[in-house]
Amino acid sequence: MSQARVILNSPIGPILLDARDERLAAVTILASRDLPDARDSPSPLLREARAQLAAWFEGRLTGFDLPLAEPRTPRGPAHRAAITAIGYGETASYGAIARRLGSSPRAVGQACARNPLPIVIPCHRVLGANDRIGHYSGGQGIITKSWLLDHEKRHTARQKGR
Repeated sequence: MSQARVILNSPIGPILLDARDERLAAVTILASRDLPDARDSPSPLLREARAQLAAWFEGRLTGFDLPLAEPRTPRGPAHRAAITAIGYGETASYGAIARRLGSSPRAVGQACARNPLPIVIPCHRVLGANDRIGHYSGGQGIITKSWLLDHEKRHTARQKGR
């Protein structure tokens, strides 16, 4: 099993990217500036993941094309597909996703909380009823989620204004 890590410095703080067996396995938005050990010479996959995320933060990319580690639960593929289907700059509620999947809002919330690939699998786009921000497990929690949502809205508005 090959494993590699690299850090991306981003507007929301450092992000640790982990790859296993040539698939992106984790995107960890760090809550502090204490950086874990990471390779200075990442694999080609991690170089590409870092480049795509940097382009996303610059507003030049709205989706990702990376090989991803398989979801860890039986319902994981369905949750991942439903979350990924939410367009850039758009949101959906836990309840709406649950209805589409024949699931419960709580199960969707748990899937978002356990999402090992935030931003790439855009769980920040999932909101509570009446557009409540709800929770977020990455970085500084709700502050990070609000920043990500505002970032996409800014770039969506800029693209429409062209």
